[in-house]
Amino acid sequence: MNKVFACIDGAKQTESVCDYAIWAANRLGVTLEFLHVLDRHPEKAAVSDLSGSIGLDAQETLLTQLADLDEQRSKLAQEHGRQILDTAKRRTQAAGFETVETRQRHGSLIEAAQDVQPEARLYVLGQHEQTANSSRSYFDHNAERVVRSLERPVLVSKGVFHQPDKFLIAFDGSATGHKMVQTVAASPLLKSLSCHIVMVGDDTPKQQQELAWARDVMAEAQFDVTAQLKQGEPESDLRDHIVANDIDLLVMGAYGHSRIREFIMGSTTTILLRTSPVPALIMR
Repeated sequence: MNKVFACIDGAKQTESVCDYAIWAANRLGVTLEFLHVLDRHPEKAAVSDLSGSIGLDAQETLLTQLADLDEQRSKLAQEHGRQILDTAKRRTQAAGFETVETRQRHGSLIEAAQDVQPEARLYVLGQHEQTANSSRSYFDHNAERVVRSLERPVLVSKGVFHQPDKFLIAFDGSATGHKMVQTVAASPLLKSLSCHIVMVGDDTPKQQQELAWARDVMAEAQFDVTAQLKQGEPESDLRDHIVANDIDLLVMGAYGHSRIREFIMGSTTTILLRTSPVPALIMR
């Protein structure tokens, strides 16, 4: 657990992923490694039924040409990936961060991320605008699956990098929520930043007690803390609080059955990642 892994693909959000990863690795004091994944199942022409329409010699010639084309496509993809990694490395070094490595893998992002998990302290990946028939919507479609498959925190970047000054913890009072607060309080990642804690639910003595506990834990860790209990819907309340208070980062826990966690890791996860005005740090 000594690296920040930045998953990059050369799309629009790559620079943002690089910058958030540099920021995180610098604050954590760990190595930054850029990870680029090549699809091992590129689109191929359907040739299995050609024998009925053309002669054998013609089919063999076409198959050879297609094989050569696939090999060329694979080499170009690898070279493009290496250029993406080299560019990210130069950007990191230009920012004054020298402990940087690169890695290129074949397969899926989930498989590659799981393989490096013993080395990972944090993952950073980007959120892209959805576009029809484009691999650039990859993270939008798979962000929830990636988060579910990993046991490490994941930071999903959004927009141009903005150095975080304030963060919001979406807290629900559960055991997972307690662990999240304790982890954030003990980690150097968000130290010295202003902390907002928001619970969404009924205004009961139990809820107020849980909110006070979270506030006290963060205050004891020397955070400047603001805590609020809101009665409404998690999606709108969290977003409104982010906008009204100039929050730079949303921190939330993964899984569970509370209203907030059902919203976060349920069927609307992609909607949250797409509509939140700030990056999201998903804790485990």
